Amino acid sequence: MDIKITERAAKFYIKEMNLTESDDVSLFVRVGGVGSGGFSVGIHKGKPDKEFLTYEVSSISFCLAFDDLWYLDGITIDFDEDIGDITFRNERFSDLSNP
Repeated sequence: MDIKITERAAKFYIKEMNLTESDDVSLFVRVGGVGSGGFSVGIHKGKPDKEFLTYEVSSISFCLAFDDLWYLDGITIDFDEDIGDITFRNERFSDLSNP
């Protein structure tokens, strides 16, 4: 699996979601989102209710269900200072109209 969550992204989530050390955050595939081919990344505090992988960044556990790896594998989640928001990039999907 090739998934990257930057320290900048983790710090953004810590601030925006009022996370504390050792909190769990789930990343999942959701239907909808502009320019995403009908899919985008959802997020919620807590663990998935399915089997999952964990990536620890800035003392936060980012959890990804195995069922969602078809979309999340290869993703880089970062924070862009210029736009003040999270960015998602996945080189596997060159055509986001049909990933």
